[in-house]
Amino acid sequence: MPPSPAPDELGSIVLDQADRLFAQHATRETLAGAERGAFPAPLWDAIEAAGLPLALVPESKDGAGLSPREALGLIRRSAYHTIPVPLGETMIAAALWAEASGSALKGAASLAPANTSDRMTIKRIGNGYTLDGRATRVPWADQVDHVLVFARDATGAGFLALVPRGAGACEPHRNLANERRDTLVFEGAAVDAVRPAPAGLADGLLRHGAVLRAAQMAGAMERSLDHALAHANERRQFGRSIAKFQAIQHLLAEAAGHYAAASAAADLAADAYGGPGFALAVAIAKARTGEAAGRVAAICHQVHAAMGFTQEHPLHFATRRLWSWRDEFGNETFWQERIGRLIAAAGGEALWPTLVGM
Repeated sequence: MPPSPAPDELGSIVLDQADRLFAQHATRETLAGAERGAFPAPLWDAIEAAGLPLALVPESKDGAGLSPREALGLIRRSAYHTIPVPLGETMIAAALWAEASGSALKGAASLAPANTSDRMTIKRIGNGYTLDGRATRVPWADQVDHVLVFARDATGAGFLALVPRGAGACEPHRNLANERRDTLVFEGAAVDAVRPAPAGLADGLLRHGAVLRAAQMAGAMERSLDHALAHANERRQFGRSIAKFQAIQHLLAEAAGHYAAASAAADLAADAYGGPGFALAVAIAKARTGEAAGRVAAICHQVHAAMGFTQEHPLHFATRRLWSWRDEFGNETFWQERIGRLIAAAGGEALWPTLVGM
């Protein structure tokens, strides 16, 4: 695999500033308030003021113009700090809408459908369009300004519709991390902002949602490991820190190995973003990070013992997100099957060149 490009000077500055912003605003009080259902408006306002939601949008369209690797690095750091806002969804939606319409997106946004079995249909009526379908587990649907919906018409052509909040019925739900995952129901809902879908959306928004969740899981795994390492070095038994015990060392080494593999897979997908190898790279990334997320979370809780299961310890902010994100935008089984189908479709002669060329 060729070496990944290093962030340019501007990208490094943005990443550094974003990391400080996340650390400053993602306080224990903010996270606890989000757990109770309060949207952290001051945090989101600070993120918008920094221009982070437009990181993937080209400068020619009033965005920051960061590379996908740098933009997904922002998403990864936001997950490390477990910020409870739809930064990643907005970033992806803004980039796709700018590509489809030529204009930048304003406000917070989400993506739908997010479930592998959901389908949306669109129909042209006069000068407008109507939208039909049911989209489950839509991230932050009732807390964002718009939802970017991928739908097909009767001919199978794909469209992107920018749907304002309240355009359809919303059934509130939450995932294990207490993040909003609402069900949206559209029955002939009138929509005005509709554009033909850009090329590369054969799977709708699943690939983009999967690369987002892969980056987030890499960030949350890193945070979980940091908690576990700190605890292992601080916790003492029989006169020495538990980090000195071979059993703990083996557990942490196993978790670090899973994290390293998942991190590499997430970086591979970020580098392939929008390119010809994106479909396979995303499938590998989502499958590998999902598999690693379960094992890393389990090991980190083992190292913490009972303390890690308390509300007072911050470990659960990361691990509950790992358990939730691994099933969103397709679980490991879905993407492992997709890997098999992509490899089989390319033929046996293409297997080795594909593996060494990634």
